[in-house]
Amino acid sequence: MLKILINAYACSPHTGSEPGMAWNWCINLAKHAELHIITEGEFKQHIEIALLKLPQRNNMHFYYNEISPEIRIMCWNQGDWRFYKHYKKWQLKTFEIALKITKKENIDIIHQLNMIGFREPGYLWKIPNKPFIWGPIGGLKQFPTNYLSEVDLKTNILIRLKNSMNILQLQYDKRVDKALNHANLLISSIPDSYSAIKKYKGLESVVIPETGCLPSEPSSQRQFKTDFLNVIWVGKFDFRKQLLLALKSIAATENKAIFLHIYGEGNKGEKIQAENLALDLGIKDQIIWYGNQTLQVVQEAMKKGQLFFFTSVSEDTSTVILEAVSNNLPVLCFDTCGMGAVIDETVGRKIPLSRPKQSIVNFAKYLNYFHKNRDVLTNLSNNCNKQQLKFSWEEKAKTMISYYQKSIENRN
Repeated sequence: MLKILINAYACSPHTGSEPGMAWNWCINLAKHAELHIITEGEFKQHIEIALLKLPQRNNMHFYYNEISPEIRIMCWNQGDWRFYKHYKKWQLKTFEIALKITKKENIDIIHQLNMIGFREPGYLWKIPNKPFIWGPIGGLKQFPTNYLSEVDLKTNILIRLKNSMNILQLQYDKRVDKALNHANLLISSIPDSYSAIKKYKGLESVVIPETGCLPSEPSSQRQFKTDFLNVIWVGKFDFRKQLLLALKSIAATENKAIFLHIYGEGNKGEKIQAENLALDLGIKDQIIWYGNQTLQVVQEAMKKGQLFFFTSVSEDTSTVILEAVSNNLPVLCFDTCGMGAVIDETVGRKIPLSRPKQSIVNFAKYLNYFHKNRDVLTNLSNNCNKQQLKFSWEEKAKTMISYYQKSIENRN
């Protein structure tokens, strides 16, 4: 059985996003290999409890490299650049832990798993005589600047600057360059990452979405033929998620039978802005605000919902997209980023990136279409099983194990 050393800064069995992504990678890989996982200690208690229930727990060995609560807040406050200084220190200490593990254990492969952002590749590529895998690699997509027309000048400048910095850092950051070139295998999270690595570094990679599906049976709690159309939206209220565009799309339907159920929150200003917009648009009674909820609550909502509305314009492969498919919930989204690769005509509908006003018209058209055509939603829901199998965690793990073996063979 292969022994894999995994660097997974964020790993947790009880949350979505990056922590849930790493947890699902690990528990599925552990069915086929012995894992030695270095992670931050924030979710240690949840990990230890969850391990007790896993038949493959003896193949999962965790090493906790803990940081302070203050730094954790910086981490989850997306956009707080101060975190990267502390994150680099965490990676240096992780490198020291990894060296001790490799001296004690007969490690076959080293895998830099997450966080998936390309800016911080860690230091495990420096460990000699071990095949090094990096990925899924994300953070390389460009924010579509047409969707900056309604933001303030500061946000506009910052996003355009970030677009430029992404390319410059990929091209000229020495440690990123060394990690990319030391890797025996690079994994891109989405086609945008593949294209950027190929274009700017001349390197090949394989595309494997960072998140996956869990096959499931159709929900007995869901009814498609109802008077109302219950649409679910999940996410933080930050600009790239485009909640305001979602609200305007609901208003543009001019259909009082369409309700938007919003799970998630923003800061005080973002919440006030969204609530005021719903009031101004005359759709206050069609919007239900749930705030931040546990993963279990959101999953239950997806089992009852009729359509998942995802309006983000800048993602890798958002976890909630695969969660919707896992729950047999049809998806309406943009044809871009990771969702563009996962969602097709069998399980949902996509609109092209254009401009905000045109997007509102396009989304409203589909919302009204789904309200009138419930048989279409039923068919889309029934088709989700094929996508679940295609993007399942189990298939992802099997694919990864085959790449591990090939990397060992190629290195030898």
